[in-house]
Amino acid sequence: MSSIKIGIIGGSGLDDPKLLNDFKEKEVQTKWGKPSSIMTTGKLADAEICILSRHGKEHKITPTGVNYRANIQSLKDAGCTHILATSACGSLREEIKRGDFIILDQFIDFTRHRNVTFYDEFPGGADNAKHTGMADPFNEDLRRALIKTCEELNLSHHKKGCVVTIEGARFSTRAESDMFRLWGADVINMSIAPEVILANEAGIPYAAVAMSTDYDCWKTDEEAVTWPEILKIFNQNVDNVKKLLINTVPKISQIKKEVEVK
Repeated sequence: MSSIKIGIIGGSGLDDPKLLNDFKEKEVQTKWGKPSSIMTTGKLADAEICILSRHGKEHKITPTGVNYRANIQSLKDAGCTHILATSACGSLREEIKRGDFIILDQFIDFTRHRNVTFYDEFPGGADNAKHTGMADPFNEDLRRALIKTCEELNLSHHKKGCVVTIEGARFSTRAESDMFRLWGADVINMSIAPEVILANEAGIPYAAVAMSTDYDCWKTDEEAVTWPEILKIFNQNVDNVKKLLINTVPKISQIKKEVEVK
């Protein structure tokens, strides 16, 4: 039976050696350059874990400056069979409260300055063109595992949600925030695209849990989003992020076993 190796992108304190057995850190390099951070490896339950901090260990890398291709490539090179990602987000819906988790099922890519594919050219021409299907970009088995864990831990969550990823690093104008709501987006962030796109191109099942920290700026009876407020809400809920991921990992191992038995 093949082993489970889960890539976790986001960090969220999960590189604490007390959480992983056989904790190690290593520098890695890919054909696309260096990923955002050193890779933290270890074991959790019966799965191997590889953790990357999306914006670097000290959060020095801007959303646009993240080397998404190197991040995904490094996890693929490490043999990761699945990827779980975490991200803060702004709520575009009244019912999505601060601190709620959203198990994303769709995205809108509103970025403009990022490398969004591994295929800069098609060397073999039309016969070898690479156009990856993206109708359902977030893996359904992983999404179900995250939802089930949220239910078990009694975490306030939403079973689906469409995220619009903007370039950043600035926040939206009110006109943009209203537009994204009209488009059908439920939350907004600066990091899921092109990360999810590249994971799909690499053939690695990917799911993301977003934590709502603010209401962007569409809600006129609330203060517009600020970075200190995001950090405040995120830090209040970071332990729940860790609990969610730690308790989801064993379910992924079970999913893999069930697939291999079929």
